[in-house]
Amino acid sequence: MIICICRGKSDRDVNRAIDNGAASLRDLQRCGIGDQCGSCHNALKGMLARAAAAAESQPCPACTTSDRPVAATA
Repeated sequence: MIICICRGKSDRDVNRAIDNGAASLRDLQRCGIGDQCGSCHNALKGMLARAAAAAESQPCPACTTSDRPVAATA
């Protein structure tokens, strides 16, 4: 689905930019997304918020390494 009409950027383009490190509207604008009329800013902010929430729900990589012994439960 096209999110940024002025630049013809899709949700896939936005998600790719977020996956590559874009964490703010300014970051997306540097990628050429949402840097013209601004009509997509609310959608972009929502996508950034969902990506941030998903990242927070991921387990810590240090806590899930298989090198650590797992404590036995009684």
